[in-house]
Amino acid sequence: MLQKRIDDSPSISRENIREAEGIFLRHLRKVGLKQTEQRNTILKTFLETRDHLSTDELHRLVKKKDAHIGFTTVYRTLKLLADSGLASAVAFHDGIARYEHQYNRRSHHHMVCTECGASVEFFSPEVGELEQQIGRKHHFVTTRHTFQIYGICEECRKKSNGRRIV
Repeated sequence: MLQKRIDDSPSISRENIREAEGIFLRHLRKVGLKQTEQRNTILKTFLETRDHLSTDELHRLVKKKDAHIGFTTVYRTLKLLADSGLASAVAFHDGIARYEHQYNRRSHHHMVCTECGASVEFFSPEVGELEQQIGRKHHFVTTRHTFQIYGICEECRKKSNGRRIV
């Protein structure tokens, strides 16, 4: 899947990885699970990428570091990462569950092409302000939001040769 970003900030620092490991360890203890090398490898691999990863894609990356880590372990660990707040699911038009890390990342949004699945991340302080306004109006303390815009990218419009794409 093609992904473009407006933010080209550097990858996550070692200090941030250690902090994320602490968050993950606390969550594991809370749910009665142990920290394992395999879970740590999956967490680090996940945090080192800024892509929107499917379980299959993360599994391929993890296997490069430890060939003994199975798909089911990656799947379950991604669920744990989401439950701990370190990851969130992103729904694109292709029907494949993808995840992105949330640790120490500023809020961003997505535009998704409904033809080819390309995505663009963008930042909008106005959306954050709107979240706060709506929260106040309904007496909520907001903690996060998701915002995605679906449409047709320039490349797909060019390929359509003037045909109307709906």
